[in-house]
Amino acid sequence: MSTGSGAASAPAPDPYDTPTALDTPARKNSMFSSLRIRNYRLFFLGQVVSNIGTWMQRIAQDWLVLSLTGSSVAVGITTALQFLPMLLFGLYGGVLADRLSKRPTLIVTQSAMAVTALALAVLTLTGRVEVWHIYVAAFALGLATVVDNPARQAFVSELVGRGHLQNAVSLNSANFQSARLVGPAVAGLLITGVGTGWAFLLNGLSFVAPLACLMMMRARDLHAVERAPRGKGQLREGLRYVSGRPELLWPIVLVGFIGTFAFNFPVYLSAFADDVFDGGAGAYSLFNTLMAVGSVSGALLAARRGTARLRLLILAAMAFGALEIVAAASPRLWMFALIMVPLGLFSMTVNVTTNTSLQMATDPVMRGRVMALYMMVFLGGAPVGAPIVGWITDTYGARVGFATGGAIAMAAASVIGLVLARVGGLRLSLCWHGGHPSVRFVPRERQKALAPAG
Repeated sequence: MSTGSGAASAPAPDPYDTPTALDTPARKNSMFSSLRIRNYRLFFLGQVVSNIGTWMQRIAQDWLVLSLTGSSVAVGITTALQFLPMLLFGLYGGVLADRLSKRPTLIVTQSAMAVTALALAVLTLTGRVEVWHIYVAAFALGLATVVDNPARQAFVSELVGRGHLQNAVSLNSANFQSARLVGPAVAGLLITGVGTGWAFLLNGLSFVAPLACLMMMRARDLHAVERAPRGKGQLREGLRYVSGRPELLWPIVLVGFIGTFAFNFPVYLSAFADDVFDGGAGAYSLFNTLMAVGSVSGALLAARRGTARLRLLILAAMAFGALEIVAAASPRLWMFALIMVPLGLFSMTVNVTTNTSLQMATDPVMRGRVMALYMMVFLGGAPVGAPIVGWITDTYGARVGFATGGAIAMAAASVIGLVLARVGGLRLSLCWHGGHPSVRFVPRERQKALAPAG
């Protein structure tokens, strides 16, 4: 498989296990090696503060909608509106990210997000907030995200270079999920103590940190990346680029199914907290916090790994779906809560493995469009999936809704795993290593060489 050449090439014979674009050897770094780079350290610190505010707003927003309407469908509609712009305009956002200088672009998008949060805070604190206000705010936030997401994803390579890219992507995920440990807890205290409006206000103010850090960066220390020239047909060029590379196409298809049906945690967890276990905002915050514990663990483990294997992505997606089904059947709140830890770990493994492998396998000049397509499919599926799973949850119960999402994730991982095996000319092999059985996919021509001896 191609590791970044502009011309299409034939896929490698073993997309599961061969160190190709999806298995690119990475420099052996320490878990926090990227933090030695000043610009990335500033970026990381700014995101720490902003991510805590983002998680506070997520929890407060979902709970406010549920409080105003009592409907999981309404929560699903809010989620859908937030990600609908990504579905509609995501690819064009990627084109802009490839054309524009990343740092000024991020200053504009982060400022727009701050204004949106502050406007929602004013409406809520003055007692004038209505559900449609939240819908508009969610859609406005989604519009800013259309450009912010691919620009921020692509900017990481400019901060650290290719040698530290996987480590930096993993640390970004750990950063975001670590904030998930603090944000929901603080949001729960604010909601029960002084109201949701303060969570929105603090989130708006939290954007001061990333804006200041972006302005403090040294432009001379950034790794220069060729920007795409303005021209026609760049959307189609990005789609052709991905469609000709199985190492890009099939991971994106997989996370599309998972993001559409299995990652709708605002719908699932709020329903379990409110309807199944009658635990209120405290239980909802607890579920999110415990899931974050697992997510941070998954991100830090990814930071230590030297490769991003497609085989790991398939197995993690299957484990993630299985855990959702197990959680859906949990009869006690404490059992459900404990499952959130491994569920978070495997969800983050899926996320980081996909993100890293796509960035490592993509030409820098195409990275914005590829990451935009990835985010469009992953996050943009929510406008389709959130109302559907919200309806299933309201009609048949939270347990059926959660189990349905898990079953779809498992089925998608299984089918795409088999498709990739067929595309790569692989077959299942049972062999012995050190007296222990080993089951793996191998190229058909290697089957005889790996057959058990004696």
